[in-house]
Amino acid sequence: MIQQWYKTNPANLNRGMDMVRIGVALIILMHPLHGYTHIENIPRFGEFLTSLGYPFGTSLAWLVLLLQTACSLALLANRLVVPACLGHIVVICFGLIHVHAQYGWYVVGPGQGGMEWGFILLSSLLGVMWAYWPEKR
Repeated sequence: MIQQWYKTNPANLNRGMDMVRIGVALIILMHPLHGYTHIENIPRFGEFLTSLGYPFGTSLAWLVLLLQTACSLALLANRLVVPACLGHIVVICFGLIHVHAQYGWYVVGPGQGGMEWGFILLSSLLGVMWAYWPEKR
């Protein structure tokens, strides 16, 4: 019988979720890696955070870089997945609110620098977190 690919259920949910988990981790990991290779930008990021009213801007900037690194490495190692997703979700939400919201929805096309890509990352992280959320027994 010919398999009807458009009517089938996922053959291996774990493989698909692993691809999303690893892909998101690698995408987000690029931010702190860029920060580590361009150390001169971290105080500027700190000044931006201070201008938003956050105390200890440069320390907070370092905390964001370290949190993104730790959360991405945890996702890559498939360890502490739920807390790692939560850490990334917090950082992405602050980025959406303070940076991307002013540019509207689109990243490219009708607009530029908007929230579209952040929502894709949030959706992916929420899906991964939900898949790894402990079941009640």
